[in-house]
Amino acid sequence: MTYELPDLRYQKKLTTMNADTLLTHLKTFRLDPRFTVGIWYFTPSGGRFHAPYVEKAGIEKRLEMAADMADIGVTGLEAHYPDEVNRENLPLYENLEKVSGIKLATVAFSHFHDRAFEFGCLSNPYAEVREKALDITVKGLELVREVGASCAISWPGIDGYTYSLGTVFPWMWRTFEETLAEAMDRVPGVRVAIEPKPYEPAPNNIYRTTAEGILAAQRIEARLVHPENRALLEAGHALVGLNPEIGHVRMGFEDAASAYSLVGMEGRLAHIHLNSQPLGNYDQDLNVGVVEWQQTEAMLYALKMMGYREHWGIDINPERMPVDKAVALNIRAVTLMLDRIERLPHDRLLDCYLDPAAHRGELESLLMDLMDRDVPKM
Repeated sequence: MTYELPDLRYQKKLTTMNADTLLTHLKTFRLDPRFTVGIWYFTPSGGRFHAPYVEKAGIEKRLEMAADMADIGVTGLEAHYPDEVNRENLPLYENLEKVSGIKLATVAFSHFHDRAFEFGCLSNPYAEVREKALDITVKGLELVREVGASCAISWPGIDGYTYSLGTVFPWMWRTFEETLAEAMDRVPGVRVAIEPKPYEPAPNNIYRTTAEGILAAQRIEARLVHPENRALLEAGHALVGLNPEIGHVRMGFEDAASAYSLVGMEGRLAHIHLNSQPLGNYDQDLNVGVVEWQQTEAMLYALKMMGYREHWGIDINPERMPVDKAVALNIRAVTLMLDRIERLPHDRLLDCYLDPAAHRGELESLLMDLMDRDVPKM
């Protein structure tokens, strides 16, 4: 299978639209989700304080479970290399695509669980550990290219620091970024999406916020030297994108619609992770919409404005319900929200933004009207 770099440049067009163009776009463009699910949460492994609540299952069994999800709208799988997908079990994924149409959509790097990464992965101060992380990165990128996945995902959850005092921050960032750039130059033309997070499992993650992830992406691209990579960058493509997750965004006290829009403004929204999360708090990976549904709905409207058409990853932790039921509930929640935003009066919303003084209280009234229509009458 041939790898084609997804063209994300369309996401930047919103910055140059005028009111008439945006209104036409809002009335004619409809989001069409291609849902992906993470193989890691099919049988959740328990937590820091409790044993697993479900029986452990190997990759073959989990892929069998995935096959049945095609009927509820799942189109792709996400898996970590080499812990969950590798050369030995790749035929199982290929068979899944043949029987169900569900393909391997993204490949994440297994850069956090191995005890060798106690002091970080791509930013580890020990060269021999970084070499191991580099090898995983290179081979993961090769797998993305071979199977035609959309991108690799780098969640640097174990990279970061415990104490601010004594941390040489520019060295930490430089080491991570030059190691990732080296891997990308060894496997040119393949996109990596960074997934920022404030903390967990590192007490302080290396890229805590969306803006830090974007800055890292810019610096990593500046380090790339392979002619194929340079040509793509000069053509305006992003080779380092982001994979923002609602839970991580809200852990960092960011607004979801703003954060996702910031990434799209740069043409870097390579993939998204959906769930829900109380503001702040530890990473809960709750089902979409069960808390702070307004945050998700506003973010979806931002995706509509930018014309988002990449994969939609559901990243949850269904440790107390069957995974197929959890996935079905999440798809239903997103579908209901998309239906709601399609029924919004786009012209009146735009008027409220462009001329707020003349439309005081109208936005609030519009939202209440929508809620009144959707609340069942007793």
